[in-house]
Amino acid sequence: MPDMSASASLAMTHLVPLAAEVDEDKVTPGVLGFIVFAVMALAVWGLMKSMNKQMGRIEFKEAPEAEETPSAAKGSSQE
Repeated sequence: MPDMSASASLAMTHLVPLAAEVDEDKVTPGVLGFIVFAVMALAVWGLMKSMNKQMGRIEFKEAPEAEETPSAAKGSSQE
């Protein structure tokens, strides 16, 4: 199996000149960045809409208040 550090250093020597040519003041996300952001925003919107629908289907029954339960237990234990 070839040494990975040698192949990594070889790749870096080829990529460093390409990075030097890029003007750091003009780098923008571009169309691909916008598309990825838009897809993620649509996915979050769809998930929130689905969650809201699922939460609306839940029927929640409250438990009796804690104050009523001990008093009922005291009354039955004294008899």
